[in-house]
Amino acid sequence: MDGLRQRFEHLLEQRNLVTEALGALEAKTGVDKRYLAAGAATLLSLYLLFGFGASLLCNVIGFVYPAYASIKAIESPSKEDDTVWLTYWVVYGLFGLAEFFSDLLLSWFPFYYAGKCAFLLFCMIPGPWNGAHMLYHRAIRPLFLKHHEAVDSVVRDFSGRALDVAAGITRDVLQTLARGRALVTPAAALGAEPKASVAQLQKDK
Repeated sequence: MDGLRQRFEHLLEQRNLVTEALGALEAKTGVDKRYLAAGAATLLSLYLLFGFGASLLCNVIGFVYPAYASIKAIESPSKEDDTVWLTYWVVYGLFGLAEFFSDLLLSWFPFYYAGKCAFLLFCMIPGPWNGAHMLYHRAIRPLFLKHHEAVDSVVRDFSGRALDVAAGITRDVLQTLARGRALVTPAAALGAEPKASVAQLQKDK
């Protein structure tokens, strides 16, 4: 329990958008930011359990702040924060892919969105307890190193076939347009000949 409290207090000492907002509220209200953070977490949990639109709120939490932090990481000269948020987006993407197949079943459980929100927060917390970093290095990276050559081969083969199909379609379209133009041009020429003949007769008169 003491270890969990120390982690919680360490998170509150980090400088980010959330801790700055808590600091501003602490200065205005005089309430310790630890109590403010605990109260906000409790209200958030209750809303995710019983509130309307829990799915939207959960997706906003998992996307909006990471997107904001990613933009800041892109604009900063350091590359370490880039790696942190790239790792998060890899985990977020794989989680979203897995959720696509399981969401219809799991969403019926009453604690689903609270658990999903807790997982996403776990994946974005700073420091050595960052869930995305742990999942990437313990599960995703070993699988990637083991299978990336086969995946690259499949992607190259698919890309080559896609280019061949696109080239064939383009060639067929151009040939069809060329044949259509060849059929239209003689008819236009024949239609122009009587006009030329009438003009010639008038000139002869």
